[in-house]
Amino acid sequence: MTLRQTITEKILAAHAGLEEVRPGQLINARVDLVLGNDITAPLAIQEFQKLGLGRVFDPERVVLVPDHFTPNKDIPSAEQAKLVRDFAREYGITHYYEVGRLGIEHCLLPEEGLVLPGDLVIGADSHTCTYGALGAFATGIGSTDMAAALATGEAWFRVPETLKLVYYGSLRPWVGGKDLILYTIGKIGVDGARYMALEFTGETISRLSMPGRFSMANMAVEAGAKNGIFIPDAATINYVEKRAKRPYRLFTSDADAAYAEVIEIDVRGLEPQVAYPPSPENVHPVSEARGIEIDQVVIGSCTNGWLEDLRQAAQVMRGQRVHRRVRCIVIPGTARVMREAIKEGLIDVFLEAGAAVSTPTCGPCLGGHMGVLARGERAVATTNRNFVGRMGHVESEVYLANPAVAAASAVLGRIASPEELV
Repeated sequence: MTLRQTITEKILAAHAGLEEVRPGQLINARVDLVLGNDITAPLAIQEFQKLGLGRVFDPERVVLVPDHFTPNKDIPSAEQAKLVRDFAREYGITHYYEVGRLGIEHCLLPEEGLVLPGDLVIGADSHTCTYGALGAFATGIGSTDMAAALATGEAWFRVPETLKLVYYGSLRPWVGGKDLILYTIGKIGVDGARYMALEFTGETISRLSMPGRFSMANMAVEAGAKNGIFIPDAATINYVEKRAKRPYRLFTSDADAAYAEVIEIDVRGLEPQVAYPPSPENVHPVSEARGIEIDQVVIGSCTNGWLEDLRQAAQVMRGQRVHRRVRCIVIPGTARVMREAIKEGLIDVFLEAGAAVSTPTCGPCLGGHMGVLARGERAVATTNRNFVGRMGHVESEVYLANPAVAAASAVLGRIASPEELV
């Protein structure tokens, strides 16, 4: 009798050449893509070169995106980027993206059609789980595992158990995927899904935009998950068909698949959420957070750097001015998002409000550049982590929120609801 399986188990089984897999089983599976960036790829490249192979397993299935410290902020970051650039040239890597053509990796790969439903993707970056929004199994790995995958095109996995999250009810205005995932992490904790697959389902999810889904999958790792994943539907196919350059396979979960746990979440009445420092699980409704004074706002990142996010922020900021005490930094997720935002007049809205607009980069999210915090400063950010020292000094603070809350906070100089302005 065939085992009834989840979407995660089916994808892993297919890539391991097996009919079925069970949670806890160790497997070796072929991968569809191997991803690295300017921080993680250099170590992988150094380890790979020790093997003396002279080739990668498939130059079409390796993606290198120097997005963390680029445009290079100093000499060490320039040296790291050069190492990646030279490797891409030497080994004929097709999907290498240089400054001016790149984007934040987890926005760029879906946009370019490089990740498709049913894929198995590994990346030397913890937020590789973003691609689960497309119905792919995607997870972060270490640099040494990346080196092995560059050589073999394979990786080993322990099949995760699956935690099924069922969302129901209609979302209120200004509430989206970022709020759903923050609320969920607040509910289950940062270790609530440790080494599990988070499967996002329910009527609320069926009406959620693709950017909202990317935001949720992106932050699955903040709950400790191995991967986050959505069942592909009409919205997925509509997104993918415009971008896919190769065949793909749609997987779904069996109706009677076994789950470690099923949690139902009623979203009716849910406010925009704010995660206080020092953890993404320290979540409060925005009504409780109002009044906390801030010094900086960052709108962007692989979590909320999509065009939809910029539209939302611009809707709040249109005709307003950034508070004289606040620095507001807007970072589109990709060059294409930047171009579209220019065409739609969104960038003008930000500039007229007194915000700074950056070329796509991870920059301030990891305390790298383009907005590092000093001692005692507070920021509202649409990024994904707010641990101690994440965006700068260990005595700075980061509050996580959606783009509308971030924009309203920039204008009012304190954490604020967009309803206070719009």
